[in-house]
Amino acid sequence: MKQIKKSAFILSAVALVTIYSCTKDENEVPVENLDAKTIEQPHGLEKECMYVDAYWPSSAVLSTTLSAGAGTSSDVTLMNNQNTAIKTFWRGTSVAAPLFRFVYNGTNWNSTYNAISYSTGRIYYGEGIFRDAKAKDASNLINVMILAHEYGHQLQYAFGLPSVSESTARPNELEADGMAGYYLRRGYGKSTFASIATGYEFAYAIGDYQTTSSGHHGTPPQRRSAVRLGFLLADPANAKLTASQFDYNFFYYYSGVLAGTYRLAKPANISKETHAYIMLHMEELRRIQSGEMSDEEYFNLQ
Repeated sequence: MKQIKKSAFILSAVALVTIYSCTKDENEVPVENLDAKTIEQPHGLEKECMYVDAYWPSSAVLSTTLSAGAGTSSDVTLMNNQNTAIKTFWRGTSVAAPLFRFVYNGTNWNSTYNAISYSTGRIYYGEGIFRDAKAKDASNLINVMILAHEYGHQLQYAFGLPSVSESTARPNELEADGMAGYYLRRGYGKSTFASIATGYEFAYAIGDYQTTSSGHHGTPPQRRSAVRLGFLLADPANAKLTASQFDYNFFYYYSGVLAGTYRLAKPANISKETHAYIMLHMEELRRIQSGEMSDEEYFNLQ
């Protein structure tokens, strides 16, 4: 597979502070009042938004559409529908979907090469990263994967996850990778890992080896193993997991992968069949996270 260019922007940067999409005293929509109508307004650029926030260029604005160079109206519909579908998969119909917006900054694509999940119930998606992801996969699988990863952060905000704490962002990011893998199989209907593996190389390419940096997202091989574990946890033989159940079981098995411990007791909320299924893949997971597994083998996992 063609090498994917790394960007100075970091996929899934997490904004932990309250931000405003326009000015501090105008057009702020309370999170608790968001509904499907709010996130599907076909009005293009939001007229009052002259400044998004400090995570984006000062010239960037929010948009409910994609510019001609970035995507089509069908792409917009897909992303809005998936924003709702991913939320419904994890939390049902009683909870509002995040406010979803694209970030536009003319044709300066690198300046919007990011996707950010905010604790205020918003997901802002840069046109630059959308455009590049679509160019690599016209089906938009990569963009759905990125969105599923970003919604993983929304689950972390809502339920106080992850349950594992480190000095870097690695647990947050690997868990969000795992949640994306879980959704792509259990919610999006990708029944074989090979059907998502090449798409997930987009996140792999943005993995990093700055293991002591607070913003460390996990090494590329660790990101590969996280999405693989999420896919395995989505085994149809097991009942669907809640976000908190996913968190517990993801780190339960992942700690075994890191420690090389392959005789783990069956955890709660996992069937005997699914536990046995995951146990059969523990050495495989170890080889993925250590970087020992070849690209060819990884891309052909079932």
